[in-house]
Amino acid sequence: MDVLDGCVSCSPQSVASSTMSKMLCQDVYQLGQKLIRRRPLEPREESESRMARCLNTLDLVALGVGSTLGAGVYILAGEVAKDKAGPAIVICFLVAALSSVLSGLCYAEFGARVPCSGSAYLYSYVTVGQLCAFITGWNLILSYVIGTASVARAWSSAFDSLIGNYISQVLRGTFSLHVPYFLAKYPDFFALGLVLLLTGVLVLGARESALVNKVFTGLNLLVLSFMIISGFVKGDLHNWQLTEQDYKLVTSGSNDTSRLGPLGSGGFVPFGFNGIFQGAATCFYAFVGFDAIATTGEEARNPQRSIPLSIVISLCICFLAYSGVSAALTLMVPYYQIHPDSPLPHAFLHVGWAPARYVVAVGTLCALTSSLLGAMFPMPRVIYSMADDGLLFRGLARIHARTRTPIMATLASGTLAGVMALLFELSDLVDLMSVGTLLAYSLVSFSVLVLRYQPDQNLSKIEKTEKGTEMKPIVEESPLESVPEAGTSKILKSLCDPINTIPTRKSGQIIYGCASLLVLLLTVLSLILAQWPSRVFSGDPVYTTAAVLLLLFVTGVTVIIWRQPQSPTPLHFKVPALPVLPLMSIFVNVYLMMQMTSGTWAQFGVWMVIGFVIYFGYGIRHSLEENNQQPPASNSQTFDKNIPGAESS
Repeated sequence: MDVLDGCVSCSPQSVASSTMSKMLCQDVYQLGQKLIRRRPLEPREESESRMARCLNTLDLVALGVGSTLGAGVYILAGEVAKDKAGPAIVICFLVAALSSVLSGLCYAEFGARVPCSGSAYLYSYVTVGQLCAFITGWNLILSYVIGTASVARAWSSAFDSLIGNYISQVLRGTFSLHVPYFLAKYPDFFALGLVLLLTGVLVLGARESALVNKVFTGLNLLVLSFMIISGFVKGDLHNWQLTEQDYKLVTSGSNDTSRLGPLGSGGFVPFGFNGIFQGAATCFYAFVGFDAIATTGEEARNPQRSIPLSIVISLCICFLAYSGVSAALTLMVPYYQIHPDSPLPHAFLHVGWAPARYVVAVGTLCALTSSLLGAMFPMPRVIYSMADDGLLFRGLARIHARTRTPIMATLASGTLAGVMALLFELSDLVDLMSVGTLLAYSLVSFSVLVLRYQPDQNLSKIEKTEKGTEMKPIVEESPLESVPEAGTSKILKSLCDPINTIPTRKSGQIIYGCASLLVLLLTVLSLILAQWPSRVFSGDPVYTTAAVLLLLFVTGVTVIIWRQPQSPTPLHFKVPALPVLPLMSIFVNVYLMMQMTSGTWAQFGVWMVIGFVIYFGYGIRHSLEENNQQPPASNSQTFDKNIPGAESS
């Protein structure tokens, strides 16, 4: 009786404790569901055709080339050729281009599959969930803001040098303040004015912005063509076959040898394959910018065809331009005599064509203008897409009734970038911009890898409604849920030799798990190769064994993914050689991220803290998916409704 009384007396406390724990578990579960909920691929009725579809394939190619082929083509080739690769810089750009094409092909498939504004943000949202999508979009905004501000300051500096540094002298004399190291030595009002001017151009409309971009990109390509042809005319093939004797002649005949670079071993590849790979890692960033094309999904006339085509064409044009300028430069000047700061003007001076430096100056300003416009164009589209989904403040999703552009997002992003260009010294933030870009590239590659193997949502719905009675027998016969004696052999057989020829929900879950495991393995492998490469390749037993084991695990999981059935959904473009190409893209991007300094990752952490405050304070509660409560079902269909050209697929 006493025992019963004790049980009765303690039961209210235990019940209350059990209830609280259940409520806590339920709250945590609901929070987790919110973080991973995915946006369905069907277009929202209220968001269709809000922006003007006015851009053709030529407009998109010009946007991609303008964004990618910036002032780096006038400077980067000299820097890499002098100290890292010599004439083999042509090979460096080839390796970098092939690495960039891996990400470009993934963007091209998603452009055909999800032709809407938002680029990598939207691609992540429909694949890996809301939290990852917000992180992607938030870092894209950071990349575009820093890119816009840094290019604006570079434009101001280039123009200032042409007029004898008059602007900087006046501003230094007027605003000679003692400021922290991260602020600029003087406020660059010229850069601010340039950003605000181009913001006004963007507000006028996508067609007008594309026209301005085509003009400056065309002029840039004309100047580059002139330099390439001039280099081949005035160049000397002997500069690709230099020897130690040539180097000694230069050093003995020159009073100032401080500007001479190292000879290496001479010839076409003076610094060996190590120099080629080091140069390729630097040249990789020269191809960043083509992702701007992916933000035009709601403004392209036929996005499912023109976005993939434009990405591939723009990368090809950029490779030809970079490699052509590099070849011309190293033919005109011995690589160890290249001027690192202004290689092309000094190259023309070396061959006796001094007036050509003015043509180079014009080309530099045109390249900077198109690059600036290319950085500013996608930024408001990403902000608009996030605001339209409710993850950022809804007012930023306002579309102007006449110009049909995201006016509030354009004004907000332009103002922010202008203030950054006015006040901040941005040289220390360039690596931070690269982290955001590489993260976006990695998530897009991951999304392509995952989504290609998911079941078509439309087919799933038909099966559920018309063949509901047949579902139970199929599930009961599934290898993963068969009789107990099936054991591990049945599971391995279902992984390596699946029965179905089209994706199922189970195979889709297998792909999610395997792809996530691969990302983890590739991250660890990249960290080892980036931080301790000498120990790995020198045969250190610990590091070499770890790298080999990781490679074996990566190979095994890749084979499991390769054996799973792919979606038969027709697309205008599909990434070939799945799953190898997306995995190579992820590895390249993660490897480059692992080379970033701890200071860069600290800055990245600060930016993410600001983003999480906005997301958990506003976005997670105002998301449209919060009201719709769409289940995170796997899907692989495309946006075919109300999209021009979709019927031809």
